[in-house]
Amino acid sequence: MRAPTQAELLALWEAGRSLEALDRGALAASVASGSEDAADWPLGKRNRALAQLHCTAFGGRLQGWTSCPECSERLEFTFDGRAVANAPPAERSLVAVNEWRFRLPTSRDLADAAEEESDLAASRRLLVACWAGSGPAPADWSEEDLSLVGERLAEADPLSEIRLHFDCPSCPASFDESLDLGDFVWAKVESHAKRLLGEVHSLASAYGWSEAEILALSPARRGAYLDLARP
Repeated sequence: MRAPTQAELLALWEAGRSLEALDRGALAASVASGSEDAADWPLGKRNRALAQLHCTAFGGRLQGWTSCPECSERLEFTFDGRAVANAPPAERSLVAVNEWRFRLPTSRDLADAAEEESDLAASRRLLVACWAGSGPAPADWSEEDLSLVGERLAEADPLSEIRLHFDCPSCPASFDESLDLGDFVWAKVESHAKRLLGEVHSLASAYGWSEAEILALSPARRGAYLDLARP
C-alpha cells in the first residue's frame, strides 16, 4: 500500500477521535485498504492492514512498553511490524470444530460481545455471531466447548492476536501479553496529528499559509521553516 499523506492522516484522526477503540482500529484499517469496511474483516486481515499502515506512515519498528504484573517494573519492547504486514492471509474463512462450523470473528463481533457483563457470556455471544452451521446455534455450549472453539479459531487466523513474551529483569516473572494493534496504531496517529496541528498553527501564524499549503510541504522543508519561524 502507498504511504498516506499528511492530510489523510489528519483526516483519519479527525474522523476517528470520537469513536470507540474497536471502531477506531477498524477505521484505520479501512483507510489502509483504501475502500472496504474493515469492521467486517476477520481480525487477522484487519491487523495485517493496521501493520501495513504503521509501516508506510511511521516505519516498520513498533516500540512501546508495558508493566510487569508482579513488581510493576516498566518493560520496553520493540516489535517488527513488517512480520505482520507481510504475513500471508488466513487460509480458511470457515472453521470446523467437531460437528460445528464457524466463520472467523470480526471487529464488529468483538464490539457486540464486549457488551456482555461476563467473559463467559461474551464468549457465547461471540460464537453465536460466528455460527455458520445449518440451523440455529446450540444453546448448551460448555466452558470446555467455548475454550476449544476459541483455540481452533485462533489457529485458523494466526494474526488475530499478536502475543509478546516478557521476562522481567527485576523479578522472576515471565509472562505473555497481547499487543492491540488497533490501539497502538491509533496512539501513533493521534500523536502525529497533534504534532501536525501544532506545526500548522506555528507556520500559519508566521507566514499566513493555509493548512493545505503547509501539509503539502515535505517534512524536511516544514521543519526548516519551523526553525526559521522560531524567535
